[in-house]
Amino acid sequence: QDNGLTLNGFLFLNTLFIQRGRHETTWTILRKFGYDDNLELMDDYLYPELRVPVGCTTEMNHLGHQFLQRLFDKYDEDKDSALSPAELKNLFCVCPYMPWAADVFMTVPTTEEGYLSNHGYHCQWMLSAYLDIHRCLEHLGYLGYPILTEHESQTTAVTVTREKEVDLEKRQTQRTVFLCKVIGPRGTGKTAFLQSFVGRSVPGKGNPSSAFTPYAINSVQVSSQEKYLILNEVDVETEFLKASDASCDVACLMYDASDPHSFDYCASIYKQHYMDSNIPCVLVASKVDLPEVKQFHGMTPAEFCYKHRLPPPLPFSSLLLDSTSKSIYTRLAWAAMYPHLKGSDMSSTSFWLRVALGSAVVAVLGFAVYRAAVRLK
Repeated sequence: QDNGLTLNGFLFLNTLFIQRGRHETTWTILRKFGYDDNLELMDDYLYPELRVPVGCTTEMNHLGHQFLQRLFDKYDEDKDSALSPAELKNLFCVCPYMPWAADVFMTVPTTEEGYLSNHGYHCQWMLSAYLDIHRCLEHLGYLGYPILTEHESQTTAVTVTREKEVDLEKRQTQRTVFLCKVIGPRGTGKTAFLQSFVGRSVPGKGNPSSAFTPYAINSVQVSSQEKYLILNEVDVETEFLKASDASCDVACLMYDASDPHSFDYCASIYKQHYMDSNIPCVLVASKVDLPEVKQFHGMTPAEFCYKHRLPPPLPFSSLLLDSTSKSIYTRLAWAAMYPHLKGSDMSSTSFWLRVALGSAVVAVLGFAVYRAAVRLK
């Protein structure tokens, strides 16, 4: 009546300023009344209730990816489809601390300049949602997800997957993110294995700009579907303190083919943690670019795999990264998606021929349906 603003009108007006990028107006008002940059948001906003039952995981869904892409496009100032360290800092300027440390550039795919690519950016958010969903929701809250998307809370940006036991019973899964623990003695080449997955060679030990990270995440194609595979380099001596520490979707047991004592370590880990579990295991023989030596174990790696109904060891070399070495990551994703095939069925050549044939049939049928639809038009 008096041409004044009600409380709701005042809050709505400032919301419009923020949504339209005129943050300085709201900051001017706050500083006028003695506030500084240290603002805190309420816990019930930052940490909305999200129930994650045992055996379930959390993933970023399409709503979350759409919001994150809008942020990426906004802060990619030079429009090179990558975020430089400065652009990434600007993106998180509304957070009270930098959510991602320097090791993010070693965890996900980057550009040739070492910048965070669009794909790597989404990979890191998938990793964050999988490993620490409550921290991920906090970051989305600071970035304004509920306000900018007009959703009730950040929980609409994530999906809680079905329990793993149900997936095993039904022999299928809708999950898109899988965890692989990479286990092996020191010096085996686990770090090189992780870095090769994100398209990078291992930096020199004297390189101060590099930051070690036990994780690497990238996408792989499985049955014409994009899946995310998380590789976690594990130090068994310090991390396998209880049975649950060995839990994952697939275990990658890596031994050095040029070290005669290396395989014995993997055999021991398998018998101790995985032999009686439902977790599929894949053995990888690393450093195959070096002369292979006889392993000091009661049987050869191939004989061990045959006895325990495991796929034969897969050769890998970070120096000779050919199609055979690269296909290991797809094999790991397959094993994680179809754990009920962890026996000899998966180790046979015929299994992989059936996989390839099935994929080809799906592609041919899809093309035929497309042709028919075009003709009907």
